[in-house]
Amino acid sequence: MKQLEAISTEALRTLEARLSDEHAALSRKGLHLDLTRGKPGTDQLELSNVLEGILQGDYRAEDGTDVRNYGNLLGIPEARRLGGLLMGIEPELVLAGGNSSLLLMYLYVETAHLFGAAGPGSSWREEAESAGERAQAPERAQAPERAQAPERAQARVKFLCPVPGYDRHFTICESLGIEMIPVPMLETGPDMDKVEACVRSDPLVKGIWCVPKYSNPTGITYSAEVVARFAQLGNIAGPHFRILWDNAYAVHDLASPGDELANIVPLVRKAGTEDSLVILASTSKITYAGGGVAYLATSAANLQVFERRLSAMIVSFDKVNQLRHARLLPDMDALHRQMRRQSELLHPRFEHVLGALERELGGSSLAEWTQPRGGYFISVDVIPGLARETVALAGKSGLELTPAGATYPLGHDPLDQNIRIAPTFASLDEIDRAMEVFVLCVKLAAVRQRLAKGQDAG
Repeated sequence: MKQLEAISTEALRTLEARLSDEHAALSRKGLHLDLTRGKPGTDQLELSNVLEGILQGDYRAEDGTDVRNYGNLLGIPEARRLGGLLMGIEPELVLAGGNSSLLLMYLYVETAHLFGAAGPGSSWREEAESAGERAQAPERAQAPERAQAPERAQARVKFLCPVPGYDRHFTICESLGIEMIPVPMLETGPDMDKVEACVRSDPLVKGIWCVPKYSNPTGITYSAEVVARFAQLGNIAGPHFRILWDNAYAVHDLASPGDELANIVPLVRKAGTEDSLVILASTSKITYAGGGVAYLATSAANLQVFERRLSAMIVSFDKVNQLRHARLLPDMDALHRQMRRQSELLHPRFEHVLGALERELGGSSLAEWTQPRGGYFISVDVIPGLARETVALAGKSGLELTPAGATYPLGHDPLDQNIRIAPTFASLDEIDRAMEVFVLCVKLAAVRQRLAKGQDAG
């Protein structure tokens, strides 16, 4: 498709009419296509059906624990060892949980915010309230009559959020009343100049969300320099600052060899910032999405505090499932074999999406997109101001996409341009039909915007 600027108004009107007719025809087909969430396809899930019956009646963990019983809140040894392999850390610092890493993320942030990342007296919320009271003290001194009923402190805990990013991270902050500060994603990872400036200037910046390998949705892997700068953040941030290192796609390569992510663990130890790091991972996109094992790893001091908090709400996680996964994936060779089979199923799906984008939109100014080497998503930037319109047009034609703005805090994409595509769940035929709809909607939205600008100029 030509650059829209090079097309006459008359030709644009003709093109808009043709695209509108095609859109109407697609809408009449009654399509039901879904590229919203990064769910594994049925064929991926079936790779792990061997989990059923893998224990063959042997419910003893390697330390003799009967996994059917209570106990072992931090998980059985072999499950913690699997987590250590995924996260590049000693098993002794790993919590093997239930099926949801999102739950562990929420519980950790809630614990730090309300109860204290380092125990009583260290909660983020209390620090914010104290900061607010200190800020109001001079005003109350000048107006003593207000001291009888002071206003509630307005200082707020803040989190840095690389954008575009993972919407569920943002939802955790929103649910706890934590203010979110967007940080641009560059080709090497978050804009570390801005990250460092924020944490240095404001002690109430208490954390940052990260998907360091094959970031959601851009597919970017943080460079070694960026990882090294992350390791130093605890030395310039306020007290009890935490890096939420959500390494959800640690072994999820589409290409071979995949991207190499520097291990942040030895770097934080060298920097003396070990307490600032909280690593999360899971097998949700390795085995069963709804029946995997989630992991959290952090310093010994942090883990002790978090274990104490968990013990108030749960006696143990599902150790039977932990043992099943440890038997299926006993070492890195088994893990890599599993992921090669996953890649063989996923690679064609991504190729079909990227091929359609290149054929229909390549060389135009209508959109730009990432070409990830792993992970679960493709990030598309359309012309500013058109993401919501494109998603709405697609919805009318039977294609459901992640809501425009979802990759930004509070759903607000300031340029209204980013759209996340998740090709993993759909079949190749469904992907082809979905991309036919998608590229048509991108074109139609862009042509209509160009005509509207021409009319405004006239």
